Amino acid sequence: MAAGAGPSFPGCEKRGWTRKTDDHVTGKMAVFPWHSRNRNYKAELASCRLETVPLECGDYHPLKPITVTESKTKKVSRKGSTSSTSSSSSSSVIDPLSSVLDGTDPLSMFAATSDPAATVTVTDSSRKKRDKDENSFVGPDFEPWANKRVEILARYTTTEKLSINLFMGSEKGRAGAAASAMSEKVRTRLEELDDFEEGSQKELLNLTQQDYVNRIEELNQSLKDAWATDQKVKALKIVIQCSKLLSDTSVIQFYPSKFVLITDILDTFGKLVYERIYSMCVDSRSALPDHFSPENVNDTAKETCLNWFFKIASIRELIPRFYVEASILKCNKFLSKTGISECLPRLTCMIRGIGDPLVSVYARAYLCRVGIEVAPHLKESLNKNFFDFLLTFKQIHGDTVQNQLVAQGVELLSYLPLYSPAMGWIFQCVSYHAPEALLTEMMERCKKLGNNALLLNSVMSAFRAEFVATRSMDFIGMIKECDESGFPKHLLFRSLGLNLALADPPENDRLQILNEAWKVITKLKNPQDYINCAEVWVEYTCRHFTKREVNTVLADVIKHMTPDRAFEDSYPQLQSIIQKVIAHFHDFSVLFSVEKFLPFLDMFQKESVRVEVCKCIMEAFIKHQQEPTKDPVILNALLHICKTMHDSVNALTLEDEKRMLAHLINGFIKMVSFGRDFEQQLSFYVESRSMFCNLEPVLVQLIHSVNRLAMETRKVMKGNHSRKTAAFVRACVAYCFITIPSLVGIFTRLNLYLHSGQVALANQCLSQADAFFKAAISLVPEVPKTISIDGKLRPSEPFLLEFLCNFFSTLLIVPDHPEHGVLFLVRELLNVIQDYTWEDTSDDKIRIYTSVLHLLSAMSQDTYLYHIDKVDSNDSLYGGDSKFLAENSKLCEAVMAQILEHLKTLAKDEALKRQSLLGLSFFNSILAHGDLRNNKLNQLSVNLWHLAQRHGCADTRTMVKTLDYIKKRSKQPDMNHLSELALRLPLQTRT
Repeated sequence: MAAGAGPSFPGCEKRGWTRKTDDHVTGKMAVFPWHSRNRNYKAELASCRLETVPLECGDYHPLKPITVTESKTKKVSRKGSTSSTSSSSSSSVIDPLSSVLDGTDPLSMFAATSDPAATVTVTDSSRKKRDKDENSFVGPDFEPWANKRVEILARYTTTEKLSINLFMGSEKGRAGAAASAMSEKVRTRLEELDDFEEGSQKELLNLTQQDYVNRIEELNQSLKDAWATDQKVKALKIVIQCSKLLSDTSVIQFYPSKFVLITDILDTFGKLVYERIYSMCVDSRSALPDHFSPENVNDTAKETCLNWFFKIASIRELIPRFYVEASILKCNKFLSKTGISECLPRLTCMIRGIGDPLVSVYARAYLCRVGIEVAPHLKESLNKNFFDFLLTFKQIHGDTVQNQLVAQGVELLSYLPLYSPAMGWIFQCVSYHAPEALLTEMMERCKKLGNNALLLNSVMSAFRAEFVATRSMDFIGMIKECDESGFPKHLLFRSLGLNLALADPPENDRLQILNEAWKVITKLKNPQDYINCAEVWVEYTCRHFTKREVNTVLADVIKHMTPDRAFEDSYPQLQSIIQKVIAHFHDFSVLFSVEKFLPFLDMFQKESVRVEVCKCIMEAFIKHQQEPTKDPVILNALLHICKTMHDSVNALTLEDEKRMLAHLINGFIKMVSFGRDFEQQLSFYVESRSMFCNLEPVLVQLIHSVNRLAMETRKVMKGNHSRKTAAFVRACVAYCFITIPSLVGIFTRLNLYLHSGQVALANQCLSQADAFFKAAISLVPEVPKTISIDGKLRPSEPFLLEFLCNFFSTLLIVPDHPEHGVLFLVRELLNVIQDYTWEDTSDDKIRIYTSVLHLLSAMSQDTYLYHIDKVDSNDSLYGGDSKFLAENSKLCEAVMAQILEHLKTLAKDEALKRQSLLGLSFFNSILAHGDLRNNKLNQLSVNLWHLAQRHGCADTRTMVKTLDYIKKRSKQPDMNHLSELALRLPLQTRT
């Protein structure tokens, strides 16, 4: 191939391919031509391989176990001297970290000896451990009250005005006015309590719910402040006042939330009292053991504890006396081993004096809550509370309650659910680790009470799902006989369905259970009631039946939720149904063959909800689809779903959301395969490009997929249908070429141009490869100075340097175009690099020129380092032609001139370090790629060596290692000339 005319790299004029350099750099005016050394790549590779040395069994090997010799030290006392040691050895393997397990680590020892409060700290941790051991009966499967309280506060709200009685306080008994004698102090405190009992209160009216909550929180804080300032009587007054509020049912819908707020204060008070008494048992010398008994408690603590119980016993009203004593129930441990077991039955009987059934059931719930915390093994009191509740349950339908509901305008249907939180907690405590026989007893008692729906619902909600599922048909029979006046049957079926979602009923009963439940559910007229039940029973259907039954259920849901667009108010339940269906149908060909599945998706007409549902489906597909698919049913459905996600992207969409959507769509694209039907595969990629054009990561994935398709096509069709294969490959290349410009990221485009050009080159599409490479070259001037990475602006030059180095590696094997002349692409790229505006403080331009020098040196070899199959590179085209080598050499000299020119500009104080590093780097390039038998090139290398050491900026260790390397190479064949070079390279010393 002859050299043709073309744009010239600056300094590469047709005549005069050399540059003169200043003596500041080289020491004298001279011309330095470039001479590449001949390379024998195979021999160089062989010389670089590690030497293989046989390893004997007895030699060290890094994977062999290490035997540690243990040195045991024995102290020997000597008179008038310190102890000496004698040692013994053993060959056992000792873990050097095991010594920390004996509890004598230095930090703990130091803390224990230096900190006087260390004993208290250890005591606190011991107390926490003790409390944990005491409550070990209650395991993680027991749902804590904290979970319940959040749900109650959110559910039981009101818009009516509330009232609260605030204690205004008495000035008697303030600090400083207290009598000095202990008897007078006690009398003063009792008078304060009497003063509180007799009055001194103020009622706040017309409070909103939020105002009420704020006032309760203020009381809670006041309790803590009073306790912190040693005003114990005031703290007790606050607790008594708050407990009295639990007798007020004037706004009955808010009572469950009021109970939660008030009992939070009671819990705080109980904890403060317990910690106060416990602290009296702890001093710097000793602390209570983990499982202490009353014998371990000192008299002062016992007296204080009795004093608290006596104060509480003096409270005149039943409800505050009950609640305050229950809150400090745990303190009985300081007085007697049987104190708690004796108090629980007494407090249980005390509740019988509360006339209002709603107030009494919540009092029982609080006693059960305290009891399960302090004495979970005392199940008798829990059962007694439940059975007492059953005996008084008929009061709900009495005249007193009915008149109260009429006065407040509350219907029975709204009143009965107020019992659910308290009853649910009582049942949970009673049923926890209870035998199956207890459930049978509960069911019998419910039958005797006429199968009350509220009780039956609580039983199904409390006991283990396995017990309930086994008796499913019995429960259905009881549900049929229930009276719907106060608690609708569909809620009972919902509770039953929740159990059947966790445990399986007998196999022979499964279909009958579904039929019985759905007979009731499908007749529901209220869409919200219907969807709440259907949501639960969909999971049961999916667990035990086929797609036919699931399709029937989905069709029924569509039928009920479509009229009047009822689905708009039930998106959470509809989402739950979708999640349950896809959780049980991992075969998406079966899932999408469910006739009503896609129509069900059409009900999600709110865009944000529809997108979330689509994301859920795609996540399930990516997780469970194991093999690539070409099923048209799956492809059409998922294309529609992915299109929905893609179309939700707009200017306000966050980048994280875009990445998530792109990840899901890419996961789908990767799982689509038409086997050897490559044209169909390409058609799918073409369709996908048109559908997902707004998500750049998806377009990038499509380009990579098409490139892989082109390579796979060539591999599979090798030697067969060559014309058809070549046409298809060109179609793939064209796909990439017209898609890349639509991308925004400039380095994304550059790398894809390079990659696609490599694919085209590998498939012998030379003109298409040239087009990709030219496009990449033309894009380089558009690279901005900074690019955004993860929201931060970073300099772009390091990324450009990396790209260009990869580009040079490819250009080595790209054959010259017959119409554009020798090394046309290299010249074009050099012109672009020359015109690009580089940072003044950066040397990346010279590093790039150095890489170009390496490329041109590799191009001057008779045989290149690597090739592409069936592609003739320039070593084959030119065959060592002298004209080609001359053009190559001139281009090298022009590049060298640019490097030397830059070195000259660095002769400034602030740039001397850079000059030294670049000078040494250029020296190493000449050493690796240049023929140092050429005198002028040899002289240039010597000058660069001196330049690197000038001004004392060179790294001495690096210079020494470099010189040692030269001496070592000089001993290789045909490298004798390096010995002379080594003699001309002195090492400067710093004094």
